Amino acid sequence: MEALKQGADALFILLGGVMVLAMHAGFAFLELGTVRKKNQVNALVKILVDFSVSTVMYFVIGYSVAYGTTFFVGAEQLAAKNGYELVKFFFLLTFAAAIPAIISGGIAERAKFWPQLIATAVIVGFVYPFFEGIAWNQHFGVQAWIKAFTGDEFHDFAGSVVVHAVGGWIALPAVVLLGARYNRYRKDGQVSAHPPSSIPFLALGAWILIVGWFGFNVMSAQTLDKISGLVAVNSLMAMVGGTITALLIGKNDPGFVHNGPLAGLVAVCAGSDLMHPLGALVVGCVAGALFVVMFTLTQNKWKIDDVLGVWPLHGLCGTWGGIAAGIFGSQSLGGLGGVNLTAQLMGTAMGVAWALLGGLVVYGTLKWTMGIKMSPEEEYEGADLTVHKISATPDREVSW
Repeated sequence: MEALKQGADALFILLGGVMVLAMHAGFAFLELGTVRKKNQVNALVKILVDFSVSTVMYFVIGYSVAYGTTFFVGAEQLAAKNGYELVKFFFLLTFAAAIPAIISGGIAERAKFWPQLIATAVIVGFVYPFFEGIAWNQHFGVQAWIKAFTGDEFHDFAGSVVVHAVGGWIALPAVVLLGARYNRYRKDGQVSAHPPSSIPFLALGAWILIVGWFGFNVMSAQTLDKISGLVAVNSLMAMVGGTITALLIGKNDPGFVHNGPLAGLVAVCAGSDLMHPLGALVVGCVAGALFVVMFTLTQNKWKIDDVLGVWPLHGLCGTWGGIAAGIFGSQSLGGLGGVNLTAQLMGTAMGVAWALLGGLVVYGTLKWTMGIKMSPEEEYEGADLTVHKISATPDREVSW
């Protein structure tokens, strides 16, 4: 029976890893559909290469930073218990690799290719797993201190703060340091619109992310005996809440409609194992509204050229999710309890502060040493031709 349980747990978390791996295709197509046509190839290549660099760095350094586990042992030891530790690494790697995938959308269309890969290596190797270890592996006694102070630990079941808020808040200094796309904000105060190149591809990316997210959330239980249908239904309710609110507030804009469910899913991650489904619906509705309002403000009023709106979507909605777990996870609002608002505020603030610092140091250093922005000529030509030497749809084929 023990062998059967070990095999079932290994298969369970492996399937979760595969589902979250598929989400990276969602990141790729969401970015592809949003950027201009001359940057579509670059969007696809970045996500795949970022994932590959993330895998190596998380295997060699990042997983050890977060969990103190090294893979520099014999294969016989690695294969113990059906290789559960290895597939757990695979599952958590897909979370870690989401950080550069999130950042990629914010800095799209004008960031240099190779400096971004260096940033990915540092972020996934150290910046992200440092806070991951604090939140999910009791590092430095931070969780014990929060519990002693508030009565409960900081709770983040599936990464509203650990993954999404951290990714979004790292992206903010990256976007600001990089600067806007050339001619995006004109000297006369006008904002030059860059509409999405392909709504169908944008929608495809959103749908892939939505489906994969149920692996992201439900499989965060990590063992079969801890699986919860509550997590699945709460994820569903938050997703539809974000969609409906984004539809209404976003005035039927398809970009908002397809990012609304993602906002709801980002926000529900932290408390999806604690909330009542009606509470999850409210959390999703607030997140959908938050995304639409803040995306509009950042783009048009504050002139922060965050191409896919990753700071509002992941940074702010992830922050809201960390706080919301302390509100709607309480028994007084139909939740299971075991969480409180003060602990959530403390843990969320720590995640945001660490992400801001990490993003500022990593991208500030790269900007100072080697530069992070393409030249005006390269940006005008497009990353597809300047970096990859081919467009998404070549106008002609070479004749032999």
